[in-house]
Amino acid sequence: MKEKGKLMKRIKKNIKIWVIKNLKWIILFICVIGFLVIFEQIGEQEIMKIDRIGYHLISKFLISDFVTPIAKFITIMGSAIFLIAVTVILCIVIQNKKIGISIVTNLIIITELNLLLKNIVQRPRPTEFRMIDESGYSFPSGHSMVSMAFYGFLLYLVYKYSKNRRLKVLLIGILGIIPILIGMSRIYLGVHYTSDVIGGFLVSISYLILYTRVIKKFVIEKNF
Repeated sequence: MKEKGKLMKRIKKNIKIWVIKNLKWIILFICVIGFLVIFEQIGEQEIMKIDRIGYHLISKFLISDFVTPIAKFITIMGSAIFLIAVTVILCIVIQNKKIGISIVTNLIIITELNLLLKNIVQRPRPTEFRMIDESGYSFPSGHSMVSMAFYGFLLYLVYKYSKNRRLKVLLIGILGIIPILIGMSRIYLGVHYTSDVIGGFLVSISYLILYTRVIKKFVIEKNF
């Protein structure tokens, strides 16, 4: 019994070590599977159960005259103009030009990937409770997908290379919550289904795992 107990502990320890070592790839696998499940469900039915649940929760607990202008402001933070402006500022401020180029490249790639997926799926936008005008297809949410990749990459850079501990914690918190708020604002404003937002997040998380690996190996490690 003692030998069996030791064996079980050893197996659990080895599994834990393997999970920690391969955590990124496990997350990547889960995100890809999650996206494919949503993709398949959208092909079978235009509106999913999660879409109704998501909008019901937001409309029940959040929608008000006070929150609406806040949601409209938050959604601007995921717009093309705003992200391009932030990118230009960062490229000017950041002394390492290769890091600046990696931020620009990230924004271009994720934007093109989103457009590609939208044109493949061609899901119509919701119309019943729309508060603002939007054109184009619905899935995956461009604001959600692009902002998750954009702010997520900035979060990665801060986490890896910021020397100021307090500033690092503050920035990580801000950069981590911005994409989530942007996604919620898209549902709140009625221009996206919940599955559009979740699908966009899943794609971007998968993409970021691969992009940061490439950037770390071929750009950042050669400059730090």
